[in-house]
Amino acid sequence: MRIDGQCHCGHVTYEAEIDPDIVSICHCKDCQRMTGSAYRVTALARAEDFRLTGGTPTLYVKVGDSGNRSLQYFCPICGSPCYRAGEGEDANEVGIRVGTINQRRDLVPKRQIWCRSALPWAMDITGLPSRDDE
Repeated sequence: MRIDGQCHCGHVTYEAEIDPDIVSICHCKDCQRMTGSAYRVTALARAEDFRLTGGTPTLYVKVGDSGNRSLQYFCPICGSPCYRAGEGEDANEVGIRVGTINQRRDLVPKRQIWCRSALPWAMDITGLPSRDDE
């Protein structure tokens, strides 16, 4: 599936080819902190199928408990997390933040990971009152 996207302010833009069946929700504590939310939703692209089309993101390097480095890219102007990459074997994939993808309504997560870190309420919010606007 061909996608394109941008950060909130439009400074960082990209295009990619993704497999829409590889969209996941991550409940790890790092994703919770880096999004300021309960989880992060990511679509994967092969590195050769991802291309920046505008702006230069800022890089933050997160070193995991394993010692592996996770390269987190975000907009230097609005702060939107845009994508992540890795090094070595992990350099083959780019994890694109679904909220930045223009076609995000067409992407349905197919799995959840790090569920042991999930906030207790995050697994089912269907019972919450809802509105179509603020």
